[in-house]
Amino acid sequence: MVTGLAAPWDVAFLPSGEALISERDSGRILRLPAGGGRATEVTRLPGVVHHGESGLLGLAVSPAFATDRLVYAYYTSATDNRIVRFRLSGDHAEAPTPILTGLADATFHNGGRIRFGPDGLLYASVGDATVRTRAQDRSSLNGKILRMRPDGGVPPGNPFPGSLVYSLGHRNVQGLAWDSAGRLWASEFGQDRLDEINLIVAGGNYGWPGVEGVGDTDGGRLRNPLVTWPTAQASPSGIAIRGNTLYVAALRGQRLWELTLAGASVQGRPRALFTGELGRLRAAVAAPDGSVWLLTNNTDGRGAPKQGDDRIVALR
Repeated sequence: MVTGLAAPWDVAFLPSGEALISERDSGRILRLPAGGGRATEVTRLPGVVHHGESGLLGLAVSPAFATDRLVYAYYTSATDNRIVRFRLSGDHAEAPTPILTGLADATFHNGGRIRFGPDGLLYASVGDATVRTRAQDRSSLNGKILRMRPDGGVPPGNPFPGSLVYSLGHRNVQGLAWDSAGRLWASEFGQDRLDEINLIVAGGNYGWPGVEGVGDTDGGRLRNPLVTWPTAQASPSGIAIRGNTLYVAALRGQRLWELTLAGASVQGRPRALFTGELGRLRAAVAAPDGSVWLLTNNTDGRGAPKQGDDRIVALR
C-alpha cells in the first residue's frame, strides 16, 4: 500500500477510505489515498517527545467524523502521555486540544493504542510506565484500559464510579479490537516469560504484576489470558479482527499470528504467518474494504530495515 515510512505506529481510516498514519519518532501524521500510493504530511503534532518507545503512538477517527471532523491521537509530551483531538478539514489540521493529560510516561511501557468501541466511546491502553504497582492502584490511570466519552469525560456504566478505568492489572497493552458480538480483545506484552491475548470485561483484573501468563486467580478475583506465547515468539502490538479470525502483529517474533475465535474462547492453536518475511510488525488494522493492513516497524531502532521499509501491506 505504501513504502518509505519512518517508524509508523498506527493507522486510522477516514470515511473517504483515505488512511491516516502516525510516525512515532517524528510526530508526523500522514495521509494515504484510498487504495494506496504516496503518503503526504497532514500535520506534525507540536510537543511530541520521542525517547525509547515513546512518541506519537495511537490514532483514532471520530465515528461522527462526517460532521465533527475530529481525529484523536495519543502521544508523549515533555511531561506526560496524553490524548488530544483536532479537526481535520481538507488539507488543514487545526491545533490539537487535550482531552486527557497526566498519564505517566517512561522510556518503555507507554501503551498507546486508542480505538472507538461499538458503543461510540473511546478506549485507550495505558502502560504501567515501568512502575509495576500502578497496575493494581485504581487511583492511577497507568497499567489500565480506559473508557471515556469523546471529550475525555467519564461515561455512565464504567465499572468504578467516577473513574475512567475499565480494566486493570495490565503491564503494557498495545492491541485493542472488538469481535462481531461486541467483545473486547487485547494483546499484552509480558516481561520475561509470556505474552498474552486477553478477553477484556468491565472491571476485570488481569493480574500484573503478581501474575504473568496463566497463574493463580486468587479465588476468581484475577482473570487468566486465553492465549500465551514465549516473548521471543511474539511481543504482540496491534491486533485486528476479521470475521472470526484475530490477527496479532508480533514485533520481536517477526510474524503475524492468526487465531480462530469461537465466541468468548479461542479454538485450536495459533498459526504463524510470514515468519521472518516482513520483519517486525507493529500493527494489524481492519480496513474498510475488508482487508487487514499490516504495519512493519523495521526502522524503529530495533529492526533490520530492507529496501522500501517501513511499509504497509494489505492481507486480502
